[in-house]
Amino acid sequence: MKEKEKLASVDLLIMDVDGVLTQGEVIYQDDGSQIKNFNVKDGLGLRLLMDAGIQTAIVTGRSAGALEARVKNLGIPFLFHGVSDKAAALAKVIDQSGVPAHRMAFIGDDLPDLPIMRRVGLSIAVADAAAEVKELAAITTTHPGGKGAVRETCEAILKAKGLWAEAIERFLA
Repeated sequence: MKEKEKLASVDLLIMDVDGVLTQGEVIYQDDGSQIKNFNVKDGLGLRLLMDAGIQTAIVTGRSAGALEARVKNLGIPFLFHGVSDKAAALAKVIDQSGVPAHRMAFIGDDLPDLPIMRRVGLSIAVADAAAEVKELAAITTTHPGGKGAVRETCEAILKAKGLWAEAIERFLA
């Protein structure tokens, strides 16, 4: 199957967080809480994707209040954080969303992402991903994690589905 066909078949995009939605840095404050830096363009891409009817989910090994706030702000319906077994989390996403794995894409950056990447219909690596992740991925973004890789992916899915013009129409009116 060609890249465009794979992108067009995506009904749900799953993302890792650190190194995908962020640049992979974890900043701790004196009280032990974490600070995460999210890219607003990635956020708009996710909103456009969800507004077009494509579901989104987060599966990540870390838990953080900043992540919970971002997920709530964006309206991402499926959040699995503090996960040690991403393949098991994928089974929960399938169960809760009703979308089969072959209609899902996952975007990741490092070794803990490999189990879920092997099980979805489309695996995507960010530009600065580990070599093993890039080898497994069907697509590697031109943008690094936390710097537009998710936006690039959202746009590619919408364009492959023929939904891009409709997605941006509200900004042109």
